Amino acid sequence: MIDKNSPIHIVGAGLAGSECAWQLAELGHRVRLYEMRGGTMTPAHRSDKFAELVCSNSFGSETDYSAPGQLKWEAEKLGSLIYQAALHARVPAGMALGVDRELFADFITQKIKNHPRIEVVNKVVQSLDDVPRPTVIATGPLTHEPLAESLRQHFDGEFLYFFDAIAPVIDADSIDQFTAFKADRFGKGNKDYYNCGMNREQYYRFIDEIQRARKIEPKEFEKDTPYFEGCMPIEAMIERGPETPRFGPMSPKGLSNPWSGKSYYAVVQLRQENKEGTAYNMVGFQTKLAYPEQQRIFRMIPGLERAEFLKLGSIHRNLYIQSPKRLTPYLQSPKDEWLFFAGQITGVEGYFDSTCIGLLVARFLNDKMTSGEISRPPRDSAFGSLLNGITEDNGHFQPTNINFGLFPNIEGFKIRNGDDKRRKKEMQLQRAKSALMDWLSASVHTHSTERIYNISSENSQELCP
Repeated sequence: MIDKNSPIHIVGAGLAGSECAWQLAELGHRVRLYEMRGGTMTPAHRSDKFAELVCSNSFGSETDYSAPGQLKWEAEKLGSLIYQAALHARVPAGMALGVDRELFADFITQKIKNHPRIEVVNKVVQSLDDVPRPTVIATGPLTHEPLAESLRQHFDGEFLYFFDAIAPVIDADSIDQFTAFKADRFGKGNKDYYNCGMNREQYYRFIDEIQRARKIEPKEFEKDTPYFEGCMPIEAMIERGPETPRFGPMSPKGLSNPWSGKSYYAVVQLRQENKEGTAYNMVGFQTKLAYPEQQRIFRMIPGLERAEFLKLGSIHRNLYIQSPKRLTPYLQSPKDEWLFFAGQITGVEGYFDSTCIGLLVARFLNDKMTSGEISRPPRDSAFGSLLNGITEDNGHFQPTNINFGLFPNIEGFKIRNGDDKRRKKEMQLQRAKSALMDWLSASVHTHSTERIYNISSENSQELCP
C-alpha cells in the first residue's frame, strides 16, 4: 500500500525527468531525483547538468499554425519548466525555438537543485528493484546497460532499438561571411540562419564524396537497428537517392542570396547554437562519417572551407519500450501499478515531445496519489494526440513526435484544395485549444487548486482571436 505522503522517485534528470520532478514538487509532493551523470556518463552527454541537449539545440517550430507550436501552447498553459527555460535561453532560429544549450541546462539545474521538495541523488540505478515505489523511469534512450537489462527482464525480453545521430557544430568565426549569407526561407524570420549555397556541380561532387567516404561501422548487435525518420544521417538519406537531401535539409526552396539575388541548386543551413552566436550547427547533418572524413568533406561546402569544428557528428543506439503492448494508457507497467515511464523511453521522439510526456506522467501520478482516478488529456488536444500516438496499438509502432497525423480527423470534412487543408488544420488547432482549456478547468475544480494552470479569463480570450 502506497502512502499518499510517500516520496516519488524519478530516475533520470533529462528533459522528461526534470519536468516530471518539477511538476510533482510544485503540486506538493516530495521528490527524489536520481541522476548518474557526474560519476558515470553516457556515450552522448558532455556534462552532469540536468536536461542537457545532445543532438540539436532546437525545440522545433513555434508557429501558431503548426502541431509543434500547439504542443508548446498547451505546455505553457500547464506551466512547463522546460518551456520556461527554453524562453530564457532562446537564440535566433527563425520560426523555430532554438536555445543556448549551456544557459538552458544551467537554468533547469538551478531550479531543480534549489527546489525545497526535490532531493537530488547522485547514484547509478542498476535495477528496478533498487528504487522504492512510486517510481518514474525517465532514463531516456541511453539507459545505463544494467538498468536496461532489468527493464528487458521486466518486459519479458521485448525491447526495440533505433539509431539517433548528432550534427556537427562550427565556430562562427570560421564561417566565410562573404560566401555564406544570412536569410530565412521565403523571407520569414529575422535572417537567423547562415546559408551556404551550391550549384549543381558542387552538389553532386559533395554527394559523391559522402558516398565514398569512410563511415563508422555499426557493431554486430547494432546491424538490424533502424534509423528514426526524423533524425536520419545525411549518408543514409543519400542511400535513398542522390537527390534526396535536396528535398530535405539541403532544400533551396525559398532561399536566395540577398546581395546578388542568386538562387542555388542546394543549400546547407547553419543554425545558431548559443546566445552569443559564437557557434552554429549544421541543420540536418546528423552523420556516422568518420571524424577526419567529416572535416574534409564538410569543408567542401562553400563558406565552410576554413571551418573549425567545435563538435563533430556522431551516432548512438537508442532504446524504447513498445508502449502500446507493454504499458497501460497511463504509461504504467501492467505488472506494477506504481511503476511509470516518461520521455523518449516510451517511444516518443523529440526534445519537447519527451518533455510533455514527463509533464503528463507527473499529472497521472498526482491523480493516482490524491484521488485514485487518473485523468487523461482530451483526445482533441496536442497532449492527448501525442499520448494516443504512443499508446494506441496500430500494429507497426515506431517512435513519433507530434504531427497533424496524430490529431483526430474532422468528421465529414472534405479536402479539395490547399485552402481546405489549411482550414482543416485551423479547425483541429481551435478544437485542441478549447479541449485543453475545458480539461484544465475541470481539473482545477476537481482538485480545488489553481496552482499551475493559467486559465484566467485573459487567457481564455485567446481561444477566439
